[in-house]
Amino acid sequence: MEFFQRQTYPYAVPRQATYAKKGMVATSQPLAAQAGLEILKQGGNAIDAAIATAACLTVVEPTSNGIGGDAFALVWTKGKLHGLNASGKSPQHISVDAVKELGYKDIPEYGWVPVTVPGAPSAWAELSKKFGKLSLQEVLKPAIHYAYEGFPVSPILSRFWNNAYQVYKRKLTDDLFKEWFTTFAPKGKAPAAGEIWYAPNHGTTLQEIADSYGESFYRGELAERIHQFSKQTGGFLTNDDLASYYPEWVEPIHVKYRGYSIWEIPPNGQGIIALQALNILKGFHFEEKDHVETYHKQIEAIKLAFADGQKHISEPSYMRYSVSELLSEEYGAIRRGLIGDHALQPEAGEPALSGTVYLATADQEGNMVSFIQSNYMGFGSGIVVPGTGIALQNRGHNFSMDPSHVNALAGGKRTYHTIIPGFMTKDNQPVGPFGVMGGFMQPQGHVQVIMNTLDFQMNPQVALDAPRWQWIKDKQVEVEDRFPHHIALELAEKGHRIQVQLEPNNFGRGQIIWRNPDTGVLIGGTESRADGTIAAW
Repeated sequence: MEFFQRQTYPYAVPRQATYAKKGMVATSQPLAAQAGLEILKQGGNAIDAAIATAACLTVVEPTSNGIGGDAFALVWTKGKLHGLNASGKSPQHISVDAVKELGYKDIPEYGWVPVTVPGAPSAWAELSKKFGKLSLQEVLKPAIHYAYEGFPVSPILSRFWNNAYQVYKRKLTDDLFKEWFTTFAPKGKAPAAGEIWYAPNHGTTLQEIADSYGESFYRGELAERIHQFSKQTGGFLTNDDLASYYPEWVEPIHVKYRGYSIWEIPPNGQGIIALQALNILKGFHFEEKDHVETYHKQIEAIKLAFADGQKHISEPSYMRYSVSELLSEEYGAIRRGLIGDHALQPEAGEPALSGTVYLATADQEGNMVSFIQSNYMGFGSGIVVPGTGIALQNRGHNFSMDPSHVNALAGGKRTYHTIIPGFMTKDNQPVGPFGVMGGFMQPQGHVQVIMNTLDFQMNPQVALDAPRWQWIKDKQVEVEDRFPHHIALELAEKGHRIQVQLEPNNFGRGQIIWRNPDTGVLIGGTESRADGTIAAW
């Protein structure tokens, strides 16, 4: 394929793409990638491998995700792309007024207020029942093994763990958060690099999820333990909220870009932002990657797409405009026309009435999975259900306290969600899964790796290794320290406020697997900014 050609990038960490025939798992932690490959070799398919990898990541990378988080998936199987939305809803009895009565003007980052129903366990069970070949008990064995037997903590994981510990030690002083420190810092500190980490409570919970196909978490013993802890400590979450929750199969959404279809999960996720930006950018022609006009137009398109997303994205039933209106050719042309020679102050438009851990898997049968899950903001809310290892997410932090906003806090509602899996097809055939995790960097990362692939013919590893930028707000843009200095200066002359960011993780962590349609050969790229690994067969 034409975009397999470029093998190097002058400003990137030199790494080579990985090739394989029978199967591939790409994710941010070596043990989790190997767990997925182990399942493939045992006769599982790409869906089984994705579940195994995802569950394993809750053990071996707890700084980014957990049992108490959400998940989304795009699954290519049996000639069709399927979308799964396993993001949880807010508790039924929460409201703007109820939160204000607690003394909050804004939704806090920590505690019970931002906690929503976790969706990740339901995603594992649903994917296993619908498309898996092996039992959930078999698929979760590697994760359970590492939880009980322990694993050596990697240097990057140790650094992020310690960063979180320092923040939590300063901010989470209430007894409500005691279990977090008991679970994740039992020695009064974060685990050091090379230290063996054990999570036996986590392992027991995973076994309970495996044996019950997730039922215990939502309508059984685990649900009751979550409910009782919430009740005892002033939480909004109840067993009724858990019992009424089920993941939702959704129709993926897409735009055409350079002859390919780029797919995302529909709102409440922010994947539509990436699609809106590509819908704007496809009206331009880009000859050079390292040219100020390339970056300028990318940044401007992202700003316009985010302005729309932050005003219009919520659960679909609350949205004023439909996906088709926001992704229409006509609206894309209108937004494209706003891009000039200098940086814009982004504002939302009004279409005429008429968008963490990421992993990718593929097998020799043609199945491919794009999967993402997260607790949000590292470990999440800071609440851990005693004796279970379940760290609850703080997804509700993204709700608005403005009752007139489409994403206003309300009971039983899904919030604007940052985590998004991506997928690419051509002529109704799969090319493969891709993703870049990292909060609001995600749609920006999607746009950058897709353009690197299709506009600049980079193979997956080169597309991921290329220096990244991130729009922050207004005209503020952060660039990696490897970003071309002369282009940063030229962008500043166009009115962008450029800041060089030394922390590489601020620019997301991605994975890509493409399939050559002629030979069936898989080609993968993994993140050089993390412990990224591809396990191949």
